[in-house]
Amino acid sequence: MKITLRPWHYFVLALGAVLALLLLWFGLAYGGLPRLWSHHEHKRIGRRDAIISYTAQDIPADPVNLRLIGDAATIRCVFARAGWAQADAVSARSAIRIAASVVLGRPYPQAPVSPLYVHDRVQDMAFQIDQGASADRRHHVRLWQVGPNDWLAAATFDRGVGLSLFTLQITHYIGPDVDADRAMVGHLLAAGGARPIGGQPSRVAPGRWHRNGGGNRYRTDGMIAAYALPSSCP
Repeated sequence: MKITLRPWHYFVLALGAVLALLLLWFGLAYGGLPRLWSHHEHKRIGRRDAIISYTAQDIPADPVNLRLIGDAATIRCVFARAGWAQADAVSARSAIRIAASVVLGRPYPQAPVSPLYVHDRVQDMAFQIDQGASADRRHHVRLWQVGPNDWLAAATFDRGVGLSLFTLQITHYIGPDVDADRAMVGHLLAAGGARPIGGQPSRVAPGRWHRNGGGNRYRTDGMIAAYALPSSCP
C-alpha cells in the first residue's frame, strides 16, 4: 500500500525534527556537558592557587582583577554616580527581559549577570553599563565580600552573545583585554574619591592566553589592583 505524504506531513516531520534537536541541545547544554566538565575540572582544582572565579560546575571563569576596601553603600553610590546600574538577580523574569533586550535591541540597564563563585560564594552584587542599545554588549563587574569592608571583583567586557565552547549554554562572550576593563573601573573609582593602594598578584600566569567558563580567550598581566574607597560617597 502506497502512502502519499501531503505537504502538511512534511511540516509536521520537520517540526518534530527541530523539537528533537532542541531537546537534545537542552539536555547536553544544561545536563550532560556541565557535569562532564565539572568532573574534569575537579581533578585539577586542588593543584590551583590562582585567585579566580569559578562557575557552578567549578570551571575557571573570569579572572579576579580588583580589590575594593570600603562599605557596600559607598560602592553602590560610586557606581550609580558613574551611570552604572546594579544588576538584577537571575530569575525567570530577568532571563526573559535580557533575552528580549538582546533579540529586539531594547535597553535593559539592570540586566543580570550569570552567577560566578569565589571562596564558594556567589557574587554579592554586580554592576553593569550597556555599550549600545541593548545588553548584548556591556561592561560589568562582579563583587564578592571576603571580609569586613573587603571585596574582590572581576571587571570584564561582554562583546556579544553566543554558545559556550565548553557546555553549549547560551552565554555572553567576554573581550580578551580584561586589564582594560580593570583600568576603566579603576578610573571610575578614583573619580568617586577612591585612592589606589597598590595591588597583589592573582597568580594567574601573566602574558599567556587563558579561557573563562564560556571558553572565551583572554590575556592579563595577572595583577589585582586595590583601591581604598572614601568613608562616604562625595
